[in-house]
Amino acid sequence: MSNPNGSFVWYELTTTDPQAAETFYQGVTGWSAKDAGMGDKPYTILSAGGTMVGGLMAIPPEARERGAPPRWTGYIAVGEVDGTAARVAQAGGSLHHGPAEIPGVGRFAVVADPQGAMFVLFKGTDEPAPQAAPGTPGHIGWHELHAADPERAFAFYSALFGWTKAEAIDMGAMGTYQTFATGGAPTGGMMAKLPAEPRPSWLFYVNVEEIDAAAARVKEGGGQVVNGPQQVPGGSWIVHGIDPQGALFALVGPRG
Repeated sequence: MSNPNGSFVWYELTTTDPQAAETFYQGVTGWSAKDAGMGDKPYTILSAGGTMVGGLMAIPPEARERGAPPRWTGYIAVGEVDGTAARVAQAGGSLHHGPAEIPGVGRFAVVADPQGAMFVLFKGTDEPAPQAAPGTPGHIGWHELHAADPERAFAFYSALFGWTKAEAIDMGAMGTYQTFATGGAPTGGMMAKLPAEPRPSWLFYVNVEEIDAAAARVKEGGGQVVNGPQQVPGGSWIVHGIDPQGALFALVGPRG
């Protein structure tokens, strides 16, 4: 789980009902689930094709007391957690937890960018897992930031991680969709959040084999499809969904 600086390396769901969420995402994405063996702090490892993709846990008590909703959070690899967390704060962001150690796994800090979007800084102790080929089902295929001010958000992440701008797509009244790269091909995009969205946040797209079948599984599992299937530049199709506990997620794949 130790990848080059600025790469997304892990995805974590904190939720009100871990067992129900596990069942839902297994049905929708085909992930396998395994208890991480962390004793009094249950944590479920989610894997695709034998490769670990992310984790799932109950919302921590202190976060629950602050009113934290169910949500997905991305872990971004850094060379040094403590110094990077200090840079986040110096740039106007905030530190929510840590820096702290996960014994045998790595060091992390939960932070937010200056506009309030949460993410985790992470430095692992193990060698990085092999990267799956683009589009591999069950792996994360796209990372999308819904920001209050996309230009300022890009400046923050670019300064912190060295991300670079790729294609800018004109979305008319919705503004510009700015794709970005984290060292190679584009891996995500930034856009202005919709007025109905309560706060800036990251959205992660899970690759699926066929988008209509996946959308049907969302509904069958008790989730909601709130947007799509919709075709996006490049030919892929996307779906935005809300899981039964209320966490926003997205799917991407071919149609037909």
